[in-house]
Amino acid sequence: MSQHRPSAELIAFPTRKAPGERSPRDLRIDAFRGIALVMIFINHVPGNPYEYLTIRNLGFADAAEAFFLMSGIAAGLAYTARFLPDALARNGLWHAVSPLWKRAWTLYLVQMTLSACALAIFGLAYQLSGLPDLLTQNNMRQVFENPTEGLIGLPILTHQFGYVNILPAYSVLLICAPAAILLGIRWPRVLFAASLGLWLVTGLFRLNLPNYPNEGGWFFNPFAWQAIFVIGLVTGLSLRQGKAFFPRSRLLFWLSAAFLVFVLAWKYVPGLEDFFNVQMHHLAEAGVPFIFTSHDKTYLAAPRFLHILALAYVLSQLAIVSRLSAHRYALPLRLLGRHGLLVFAAGTVLSLAAQALMLSLPDALWLAWVLPPLGVAALVGLAFLADAAKGRPSAPATPVSADNGSSDPLPPVHAPQPSSLTARSKPPLT
Repeated sequence: MSQHRPSAELIAFPTRKAPGERSPRDLRIDAFRGIALVMIFINHVPGNPYEYLTIRNLGFADAAEAFFLMSGIAAGLAYTARFLPDALARNGLWHAVSPLWKRAWTLYLVQMTLSACALAIFGLAYQLSGLPDLLTQNNMRQVFENPTEGLIGLPILTHQFGYVNILPAYSVLLICAPAAILLGIRWPRVLFAASLGLWLVTGLFRLNLPNYPNEGGWFFNPFAWQAIFVIGLVTGLSLRQGKAFFPRSRLLFWLSAAFLVFVLAWKYVPGLEDFFNVQMHHLAEAGVPFIFTSHDKTYLAAPRFLHILALAYVLSQLAIVSRLSAHRYALPLRLLGRHGLLVFAAGTVLSLAAQALMLSLPDALWLAWVLPPLGVAALVGLAFLADAAKGRPSAPATPVSADNGSSDPLPPVHAPQPSSLTARSKPPLT
């Protein structure tokens, strides 16, 4: 760790530019979002051996938490400039709000399309195989057995299928993002505290949006998951203003690293997992709220929350991470992250098709080994095609100026990041 130099925030950017000059995009955002997309795809094909290589085997959190964090950072970087006082005075509030709400509407349309694809895939698999269990997979039973109520729930987002339930939470967060950005630009610590407060209240009182016709609430509870998104958002919007939200701290780095080691020991040292789980049970019996004594994903329990934050902070402080993210061999990952919505949607369809095929042919064990790599290769190919369709060079040899897609100048930001490969900035593909 002799080369360890903590940066000033979770995502570091190149050195300060001259006034009016745009700063290049941090390639770690695209690279890590690409990694998260690959892991989400692999985990969405249950029963394959590659699941052991995903982030959830490193601790309590999984790729979903990482993707929420990256999307928050990207949103802060992409949209903040429109909400700055000068931009608001020049262009008005709607110019700032409309891209976020249009993006939320796009996510809603994609959600409807993916839900229809899911029904078609498993309906076709049932027609071909005759296996009735295919009609009850991934929370689809209500639509196939109770279509009147099930089809009402789909468009109002109260009925969501398994593996097709991330985008509704993103849509809600993007609808609320303008208010969060306006607050964060002026009082970022207030936004941060309010977000953590909402997360805590949500866990204490089990707040959630309703399901219909099923009981319970959303699997990705936006009242809880907003906390990860907002942490990314305040990081991004602070960087957009040339500031640092999270402190530069060796102490925080080593505390985060120690927590990651502790979590690994919890999971893999013989006897420790049972011991700590029993202690968590005792705490729960003593009245400690369940968000501190469980690993619940819906309410983003504290062990999961702390794990993804510690992992993000440690990775953000290592200079080698920046170099690896900018390496030419990381280009496929960067392209996956750059075209996040397209890749996520295509990956969802491919993973559901792989699920249906594996369930229809339970004796074809080789499918679990072959389908995930083929799917990842298809997603990488799709990302290359999408990039080529935009006429953008895949791997520029020299830095290019970033372009956030608006007429607003990008405020200069600082903190070192060694990188000769940059990409144009654009609104996040969540």
